[in-house]
Amino acid sequence: MKHTILVTGGTGFIGSHTTVELQNAGYEVVIVDNLSNSQASVVDGIEKITGVRPAFEQVDCCDRDAMENVFKKYPNIDGIIHFAASKAVGESVEKPLLYYRNNFVSLINLLELMPQYNVKGIIFSSSCTVYGQPDPQYLPVSEDAPIKPAESPYGNTKQVNEEIIRDTINSGSPIKAILLRYFNPIGSHPSAIIGEMPNGVPMNLIPYVTQTAMGIRKELKVFGSDYNTPDGTCIRDYIYVVDLAKAHVKAMERVLDTDNDALEVFNVGTGRGVSTKEIVDAFERATGVKLNWTFAPRRAGDIEKVWADPKKANEVLGWKAETNLDDTLRSAWNWQKRLRELNIQ
Repeated sequence: MKHTILVTGGTGFIGSHTTVELQNAGYEVVIVDNLSNSQASVVDGIEKITGVRPAFEQVDCCDRDAMENVFKKYPNIDGIIHFAASKAVGESVEKPLLYYRNNFVSLINLLELMPQYNVKGIIFSSSCTVYGQPDPQYLPVSEDAPIKPAESPYGNTKQVNEEIIRDTINSGSPIKAILLRYFNPIGSHPSAIIGEMPNGVPMNLIPYVTQTAMGIRKELKVFGSDYNTPDGTCIRDYIYVVDLAKAHVKAMERVLDTDNDALEVFNVGTGRGVSTKEIVDAFERATGVKLNWTFAPRRAGDIEKVWADPKKANEVLGWKAETNLDDTLRSAWNWQKRLRELNIQ
């Protein structure tokens, strides 16, 4: 019998790509999303790619009664992948209570409801922000690196939610969990049918790059040219969103079908650090499009350099990031071109 997976935030950037990969792997998917930062039409895109339409419920995970009705309507849910969260660092500084309410209550509701409805496991969408700026001896970052004080309320919600899951399991709750700490997801599905579609001015680098290349933004500002890195710009681990989505499929297989520890943590990255300047150069090389860009002063809160040691995920999950940077950036550009065709900016 096929497992049924609840994907919260399933019409968002990572959630939609993960739904595609789950369906490709034979899972049945129920999406829950309040559409605060996405569109219901994404469900059409998922169906177009896979040939299967996932069930969709427009529900806010913070509404416990509404969430319980989802579990009653779909009594065969075996696992949850929890993406639904407010996720803009800057906004979290301005509206901390909104972030704490949304990101904590949504998870707590799920953890309370899981045992009641015999849901076996949960994959939690965490972040490399929990490591802060790692000390040099911890680069590349393994799962054993120290957790540093969060730089923002958003980052704090990731840390505390990890603790909430850990405490819940330690209390004897009959569930299993995997915490996936993402690095920097980028790119779009190779079909260019789904992709990253930020509301307003992009907060992430790649949509800003592609919008600048398209002429929607006047110029790209590269924040900081004097960091202690080879070219003076920040270094991150950029992972193709489809590769990241496939890591969730592997994690769900492990939670549902194998006998292992009730709580596990995996870093999901490529293992390669890439600077902001290298992203600009790679985009121009991959697409043949010149970017109008300039250096700008450092931005408060930016970490100088961080990239993953993905060895544990490679060996234990049997997962590896496979897509090269040029192909990943080309996919992002193809998505931006499709948005232009659809007259969406």
